[in-house]
Amino acid sequence: MPTERFEVPGTPVFDGETSRRGFRMNKLFMSLRFAENRERFLADEAAYCEEFGLAPEQREAVLNRDWQAMTDLGGSIFYVYKLAMMDGRSMQYLGGVFTGMTEEEFVAAMRAGGRSDAG
Repeated sequence: MPTERFEVPGTPVFDGETSRRGFRMNKLFMSLRFAENRERFLADEAAYCEEFGLAPEQREAVLNRDWQAMTDLGGSIFYVYKLAMMDGRSMQYLGGVFTGMTEEEFVAAMRAGGRSDAG
C-alpha cells in the first residue's frame, strides 16, 4: 500500500523512505558515540566511510562536511549532529546552516521568538 509523502517546501521530511536512503550514513554517525570509533574515524575518515558502504555522494558530503547534503541524502539531523559535535559545532550552528543564517543570527532569531517568513 503506497504511503502519501508530505511535501513541505524548504523542509526535509525524515520519513521511512528517507530513513532507508540514509541508513548506512546514519549508522556511521551513530557509531561515533563510542570513543574508539571517533578515533578510528579521525585517523582515516575516507576508510571509515568505506567500512559503512556509503554511496559516493554520501561519502563526499561527510568528508566535505556538507551538512545540507547529508540531510538531503537521508541523514537524520539527530545523527548528523554527532559528527558536527566532533568538529566542535553546535546545534545552533547547524540551524544557521539550514536556514541560511550565521550561527549568531540564528541564535538571535531564536531568542527573539523564532523565524518569521511573513513579511
